[in-house]
Amino acid sequence: MKALVFLTLLGAALAVQEDKIVGGYECARHSVPYQASLNAGYHFCGGSLISSQWVVSAAHCYKSRIQVRLGEHDITVNEGTEQWIDSARVIKHPQYDSYNLNNDIMLIKLSRPAALNSYVQTVALPSRCPVADEGCMVSGWGNMAANGNNFPDRLQCLRQPMIDDRICQNAYPHLFTKNMLCSGFMHGGASSCQGDSGGPLVCGGQLQGVVSWGYDCAMKDHPSVYARVCRYNSWISSVMSSN
Repeated sequence: MKALVFLTLLGAALAVQEDKIVGGYECARHSVPYQASLNAGYHFCGGSLISSQWVVSAAHCYKSRIQVRLGEHDITVNEGTEQWIDSARVIKHPQYDSYNLNNDIMLIKLSRPAALNSYVQTVALPSRCPVADEGCMVSGWGNMAANGNNFPDRLQCLRQPMIDDRICQNAYPHLFTKNMLCSGFMHGGASSCQGDSGGPLVCGGQLQGVVSWGYDCAMKDHPSVYARVCRYNSWISSVMSSN
């Protein structure tokens, strides 16, 4: 069995491959205003701004101290739209399993509220769970090469459909859980990849997925796997209200 791959830049000590976007396109500048870059002296994961003071990312992206960068498009230059805010708290889901990446979700409380404007906006949490074939978009600064390394400076986007849970279960027997969903293309050729971990999968204006793991990027019959955000609404609300 091929090892799973984390979608962070460093990954974790174990199995799962980081996600990047292969086969996508450069996003229109600041068209994804909820997109965050998690930085530790370098970009290592993505995230999604869900309120002025909270960001959702993947638990396997955990670091005790993170600088959240908002309003970014080209992460190598100062465009005058950025807000760089340190984390005040980083909270992994209490049932996160680093072995199979179940419950791969975490919350970052910002040390001060972000200023919401045309470059920095929140994305809505899901009011329902997603349905098969629904159109979605994933974004990030992850690897653009299925084989090798080609990390972009500018934010990349990819439009892709939600995949039926039964198909995903068959693609990842014994690995896929009810807390996960798949989105992408069964024929391969395009997917999220290393460096995209923690980033947003948005369907109908709602944050339905957090980039989590997959087999080799853009691999036929093995779509990318995401944390299923609709299962965490109550946990997210509870953490935000108690912190």
